[in-house]
Amino acid sequence: MKSAYADLGGRVHHVDFGGAPDAPPVVLVHGLGGSHLNWTRLAPLLTPYARVSALDLAGFGRTGGGAGPTTVTANAELLRRYLADVVGEPAVLVGNSMGGMVSTLTAAAAPDLVRGLALIGPSVPLAPDARIDPKVRLRFAVNLIPGVAGWVLRRRVATLPARQRVEETLDLACADRGRLPEEVIAQAVVLDEEMTRDHPARVASYLDASRSLLRVLARPNAYWQAMASLTMPVLLVHGVHDRLVAVGSARAVAARLPHWSYVELDSGHVPQLEHPTELSGHLLGWLREHRLTR
Repeated sequence: MKSAYADLGGRVHHVDFGGAPDAPPVVLVHGLGGSHLNWTRLAPLLTPYARVSALDLAGFGRTGGGAGPTTVTANAELLRRYLADVVGEPAVLVGNSMGGMVSTLTAAAAPDLVRGLALIGPSVPLAPDARIDPKVRLRFAVNLIPGVAGWVLRRRVATLPARQRVEETLDLACADRGRLPEEVIAQAVVLDEEMTRDHPARVASYLDASRSLLRVLARPNAYWQAMASLTMPVLLVHGVHDRLVAVGSARAVAARLPHWSYVELDSGHVPQLEHPTELSGHLLGWLREHRLTR
C-alpha cells in the first residue's frame, strides 16, 4: 500500500494497493467516519485482477478538512476530480455506506468516468417498512442538534481513548467485531490518534458530512433520479445484519431497480472488513460477467 497526496483543489490523500499495470482501475470509496483503512482486507484480493486504489474523502483520514467542504455533493465532485486527474481513465467505483452515495452521485454526474459501480451497504432512502436501529436513530438525531452535537462529539474525542472509540464504532458497524484481525483494529487506532492531533476540525467535518447525507435522504427524489439514470452495470451488496442501513431499504432499491445485480451477505455494515473473501468472490464474478476486468 503506497501512500501519496494529490492537489485536487486541496491536498487529498490516496493509496495505491497495486495490481498489474495493464489491468483496469478500481477505486474504493469509504463511508462516513471511515478512511482508506476500511479496504485493507478486500484490496489484496482484487489486485490480481485490477489496479486498486482508494482515497480519503474531504474531512476524513489523512485528507482532513484541507480539501474543501465535506458534504456528500462536494465529495462527489472531489471523487470526479480524482478519477479525471489521478486515475486518468474510466474506473470501476466500489463505495461503502456514505461512499456508496458519493459514488452514485459521481457516476450520475460523470458517467464517462465510471465503467461500473459496486455499492456495498450504501446509504439509500429509508423504505417505509424498514426498521431503524434505536441506537443509530439516537446518534443521527443528536447530530442534527446545533451546538449539542458538536459538544457531544468533542467531549467523546477528548475523554475516550482512541481504542475505545474505534471499538465502539466497529461494534455498531459489524455484526461481529471478533471477525476482524487485531492488526486492522490497531491501524484504525493509530489513524484515529493521528486525526485527533492533526485535524482539529474533525468534529465539524464529520457533522457537515453527516447532516448533508441526511438532507439527501430526507428529500430522496433527486437521489432516486440519480440512481435510475445510471447506465453502467451496478452491483448492490448488503449485509442482513446491517444496523446503520436496514436491509429492508436495500431490498426496496433492488425491487425498484431490478436491472441491478443484488446480493445479501451474513454481515453487518462493512462486509469488506467482516467477510472480505466472500465479498471479493461476488465482486470479481460481477466484474467478469460485465467484462470489467481481465
